[in-house]
Amino acid sequence: MTKLAAPSFDRRDEWAAILAEFDGSHLDGSGTWDAQRPEATPEFYRDWVALLITEGNERVPPLEGRVKSSYFWITDDAGIWVGFLALRRSLDHPFLREAGGHIGYSIRPSRRREGHASSALSLALAEAAKLGIESVLVTCDEDNVASAATIERVGGIFEDVRQGKRRYWIATEAS
Repeated sequence: MTKLAAPSFDRRDEWAAILAEFDGSHLDGSGTWDAQRPEATPEFYRDWVALLITEGNERVPPLEGRVKSSYFWITDDAGIWVGFLALRRSLDHPFLREAGGHIGYSIRPSRRREGHASSALSLALAEAAKLGIESVLVTCDEDNVASAATIERVGGIFEDVRQGKRRYWIATEAS
């Protein structure tokens, strides 16, 4: 059973393994961005986890250029870290409104095609509903057939393509 776990400071070895597996490709839903260049160092890991926790804290204003977000690590039934998921609480940023959406996620390459993405996305819809978000925007690369199928499987309604991204809306109450 797939679960959403809160980020924690005690999983750096798993972080290093995940980074090696993604081999430089973008870690959607991880809270890192291109300018940040994720590293396997203890210092980067500590600062990154602290950032994720801070961004989820409602009492702390969002960092410039970012929105309040809840970050989760996707785990399997044994608690093994299989991916990342970000639930952005608003689309108050031009990139998010056009291409990023409310929910971003990625599954490590060795754990794909096991149903974790669909399960995690369904769990994220429930989390969005708890936050009062009635409908979420979820996007994927135009050529990412597997991700499009995942989004459609959990109720995504295709809207259009913008900036090379397929855009879907999903009602959270349907989760």
